[in-house]
Amino acid sequence: MKIGVIPARLHSTRLPEKILLPIAGVPMIVRVYQQAVKAKLLNKVIVAIDDKKTETVLNRYGISGIMTGKHHLSGTDRAAEAVRNEDAKIIVNIQGDEPEIEPELIDEIVDLCEEKNTEIATAASTDLRSDEILDRDVVKVKINKKNFATSFFRRPVSEKELFRHIGIYGFKKNILDTFTSLPPSENEVKQKLEQHRALDNGINIRILVTDYRGHGVDTMMDLKRMERKYAS
Repeated sequence: MKIGVIPARLHSTRLPEKILLPIAGVPMIVRVYQQAVKAKLLNKVIVAIDDKKTETVLNRYGISGIMTGKHHLSGTDRAAEAVRNEDAKIIVNIQGDEPEIEPELIDEIVDLCEEKNTEIATAASTDLRSDEILDRDVVKVKINKKNFATSFFRRPVSEKELFRHIGIYGFKKNILDTFTSLPPSENEVKQKLEQHRALDNGINIRILVTDYRGHGVDTMMDLKRMERKYAS
């Protein structure tokens, strides 16, 4: 099976309870789920929750969540718990603050993840503005000529040929098991980017380069931008 998992940690730090914040009247996590279930290559979509409040909201929209532990340090760790008893070949971690995520992009990640030389697949956009290079809320990625990630950044950077990272990851099941068995790496903790746990342990991250213009929601400004989009 190919399973999409949306990690839904309620108590985010930068924007409290952001997954439940309404976008044109619909909670953000519901918007993400509604996009994910449109993907043609996923057999199933799971919302991995950690609080009864999230469960109550999802139930109003006929969505079932799987309760996971509050102790997880990353969304991928939470996704791994959610699929522990599933017969999954590929798992796609779709971040719960990406309401613009495109079903076609999810399918492309599944396809890329199925290729032999891919251990982890993720996406990066050519749509990176100069102000975003200086923005710590925007994750940047540098890739090599074979489209494998060499580094990820939150900090302002001056490197050339950077791309804007998109919050989606595809894993082969054995790679997900390996990844989540590893302790958080020094760079992961320092930069608050779970991608470094893979890179620091020699696990490759293959990049799908796209012109995708959607953005995740990290700040109230992002939320207001999303509101304007749905109102137009």
